[in-house]
Amino acid sequence: MIDVEDLIALVRNYNPRCNGDLIRRAYAYGLKMHEGQTRKSGEPYFTHPVAVAAILTEQRLDDATIVTALLHDTIEDTRSTFSDIATQFGEEVAELVDGVTKLTNLQLGSAQTQQAENFRKLFMAMSKDLRVILVKLADRLHNMRTIRSMKPEKQAQKARETMEIFAPLAGRMGMQWMREELEDLSFKVLNPEARNSIIRRFLTLQRETGDVVHKITGDIRHELEKAQIEADVYGRAKKPYSIWRKMQEKDLAFSRLSDIYGFRVICDSVADCYRILGVIHQRWRAVPGRFKDYISQPKSNGYRSIHTTVSGRDGKRVEVQIRTRQMHEVAEAGVAAHWSYREGVRAQNPFAVDPAKWIASLTERLDEEDHDEFLENVKLEMYSDQVFCFTPKGDVVQLPRGATPLDFAYAIHTRIGNGTVSAKVDGIRVPLWTRLKNGQSVEIITAEGQRPQASWIDIVTTGRAKAAIRRSLREEDRGRFVKLGMELARAAFDHVGKKATDKALRTAAKTMGLADETDLLARIGSAEVAARRVVETLYPELAMATTEVVDAKRPVVGMENDQSIRRAPCCQPLPGERIVGITYRGQGVVMHAIDCPALEEFETQTERWVDLHWKAGRHAPVNTVSLELTISNDAGVLGRICTLIGEQKANISDLRFTDRKPDFYRVIVDVDLRDVEHLHMIMTALEAETDVAQVSRHRDATRKP
Repeated sequence: MIDVEDLIALVRNYNPRCNGDLIRRAYAYGLKMHEGQTRKSGEPYFTHPVAVAAILTEQRLDDATIVTALLHDTIEDTRSTFSDIATQFGEEVAELVDGVTKLTNLQLGSAQTQQAENFRKLFMAMSKDLRVILVKLADRLHNMRTIRSMKPEKQAQKARETMEIFAPLAGRMGMQWMREELEDLSFKVLNPEARNSIIRRFLTLQRETGDVVHKITGDIRHELEKAQIEADVYGRAKKPYSIWRKMQEKDLAFSRLSDIYGFRVICDSVADCYRILGVIHQRWRAVPGRFKDYISQPKSNGYRSIHTTVSGRDGKRVEVQIRTRQMHEVAEAGVAAHWSYREGVRAQNPFAVDPAKWIASLTERLDEEDHDEFLENVKLEMYSDQVFCFTPKGDVVQLPRGATPLDFAYAIHTRIGNGTVSAKVDGIRVPLWTRLKNGQSVEIITAEGQRPQASWIDIVTTGRAKAAIRRSLREEDRGRFVKLGMELARAAFDHVGKKATDKALRTAAKTMGLADETDLLARIGSAEVAARRVVETLYPELAMATTEVVDAKRPVVGMENDQSIRRAPCCQPLPGERIVGITYRGQGVVMHAIDCPALEEFETQTERWVDLHWKAGRHAPVNTVSLELTISNDAGVLGRICTLIGEQKANISDLRFTDRKPDFYRVIVDVDLRDVEHLHMIMTALEAETDVAQVSRHRDATRKP
């Protein structure tokens, strides 16, 4: 464990005016509070906070952050309280320690909806003081460095959480070195065989080719000396996880992977950066499409650098990053550079971004979206590499890599996105699903009356665009969903002998935290809320009583005991739908849906009509219903549709093609279902599938009972 005086010495290396007494008192207090506690490895627990503080000194952070690191587990794991910390170390430190404690308690790797809410809280904590997340990242880095003392299942959980949340967050904050180390430590836990394989191949490559990094570094230095440019040149092989990810993304074997080495050239001025670029391109051939100028178009976290890939010695591709010393400081520390100290004063780095503005840019649109959309926004938009495109007037629009003209349109304004009919990229008309590249000029063509299409969800990449499209589709379909929701709610209430009155639905909506009964019905109709859940909310006892399984041989009430019953093949009624029975001599009772056209022929034979209704309870999935689908004639489409139906816990009992064309098929699928709500779930899932052009219930009036 690092001694307190050694820790103070680390701080004084960059901040000679640091408050050594404050750090000593925090060190002593933390040591006392954690006395008797041990880590999984058996070491004294306080070794961990001290190690976290030491990691933060590498980023040259202020006294308050170093003290917070020493105390970050005291409120959570000891008898210490917020007021104790505030009294002894000040309100600023107490707020920071409390913020880290709250982040620790978020359980970021939990279930999806909860995870989305936790991401929201994470960004709220960051917006209050970004130093909270800096301490949390250092805490996670030390935990990952010492993860081997944990149980294997706990290691895997922590590694997945780190890979999905903390590593991308460190990268988004500009702390690329931390991102790479967190990814590699996680990779070591999650896929040790793959990591070891990469390392073995590296060693073999070095034996065969010698020290390539040293040779290429020497080549670059030689060219710069000839041009009389002073600069430092550094080279390294890329991290195993970075190589593995590239192999997976490009589906390449290691032997075919070229740019596995990276080089940095660090100079004194912006002018030198461009001179160095010219020297490198004159000496080696540039690889097309692999040039990025983040000096003229900086990233939102302050990152500036020129990236180029060239064919170097022996034809090997190498990536070269060119930046000034001040740019390099921001590239290493990212947003944390804002707090960086040098010679006892806050470092005035012109490229360090204001954390408050950076957080505001991240959270700008997140309040409009629900939990799932928020999480999607975070994962797709926050953690992606960026591309920069231009409007026809020359304004820059920043988008995540993989974005399309539709994303571009929605980034400008929701109204423009909703009205998009086509797009031009660099003056050429392109499909809306085209992936945009850095530096392209994009023109959006709109039309009055154009509305978003459901297929757009699969085209766009940004959370903002997805949220706007879903919102528009919800509004467009709201009337249909409300009507369908009313039918499903009525059927669910009938099951427990109750009426779906406006008052009952209003009460349920209020209990469930929704705006009103219309909102509730729309969500029932769109399969966001199960009608059964509404009943359970209002009548939990009755709902419990109806969970018993209904006898599939006698699923209805209203018949004589000796009468047999069967469903009419023409309309295939389902539990939850209104039904009526027709008696047949020697055949018992045949039940029809109340709207079945076949009932017209019995209008004058009222003596044959039997008043029926479904028994309350859980019906078995034995009621066959025919669905007619129009699907794309592409490989794998039918398989995906069958899988979708299976995921909804339904069995396919028959399948037959009715029409085959070069671009589409029509097919009738017989599915065994529980009730009308089960039917609606399946139809909603199928309608959402891109390759399903149309889905409807197939009723054959020619099929007689």
